[in-house]
Amino acid sequence: MERLNLNLLRALAVLLEEKNVTRASIRLSLTQSAMSRQLSQLRDYFVDPLLIREGNGYLLSAKAIKLQPRIQAIICDVDSLRGEERFDPASCQRRFSFACTDYVAQFIFPDILQRLQKEAPGIDIVYEMWKPEWLSRLGQLPLDFVSTTTSAVPENIHSVHLGCDSPVCLMAIDHPLADSRSLTLDAMLEYSFVHLNSGGDKDSFLDQALEAKGIRRRILFEVPFFSAAFQVIGSNQSLMVLPAHIARNAADHFPLTYRLLSIKVPQNHYHLCWHAMNDLDQAHTWVRNCIADQLITSMYSPQEHDFIS
Repeated sequence: MERLNLNLLRALAVLLEEKNVTRASIRLSLTQSAMSRQLSQLRDYFVDPLLIREGNGYLLSAKAIKLQPRIQAIICDVDSLRGEERFDPASCQRRFSFACTDYVAQFIFPDILQRLQKEAPGIDIVYEMWKPEWLSRLGQLPLDFVSTTTSAVPENIHSVHLGCDSPVCLMAIDHPLADSRSLTLDAMLEYSFVHLNSGGDKDSFLDQALEAKGIRRRILFEVPFFSAAFQVIGSNQSLMVLPAHIARNAADHFPLTYRLLSIKVPQNHYHLCWHAMNDLDQAHTWVRNCIADQLITSMYSPQEHDFIS
């Protein structure tokens, strides 16, 4: 096989996205046997297995991982040249992946899904727990959109700025420090801390300030989920440093309160990001606009009064 036609290129893009011959055949309106023949042709062309069976599913080969963003970019360019028909969300049949923290998933994600179900019932969303190290590799991952905190957007990543705020200290409503207007390091170090180990950098600036003084804080509880952290803080005298808008929302749902910090705090800038290879995709554009609108307008997102310089 010396040439690779556009139909096989599209088949490869769908196979690499789905990692499943049956689902790929359904999306392309082909029989499973026809889809398998195309996979065989693609394997011959690239001299590579592309999809490697493991258990009941498949994994992408190293070459397939490298090919995926290039294939999608080529298809996107071809579609833009021929001029696609106007996108109709009501008739779209497609699946998208969205990565964010469990906070967004719990408080904002349901409203996003409700809107999509109403306006685009054929669109499915797969949720992934966000890992900050993914941002620089977004083009190599099966992720369409990510909601994250970042001060600098990497090359080939497009984004919508969603808002900003600053860190505060969360505590039980009856905590001994609840009467303070702002908290000093010395006062905070009399208590243990709860630390979130997923979803982005929330409190490393505090450890850096302590390290400069040659001291460390005690981490009583380390957990990947905000909801578990909130329950622990409400039941003892531990503290947690986190973004102001999350602390505000936690105080509305749990017996918690929050206070300013007397040390210099960073600014948290929130973005909805996607890779440049998806920027011209009409369906992708429509879905990300829906997500961005919900993230910006939600009562659980950063508000003007959350920003503390």
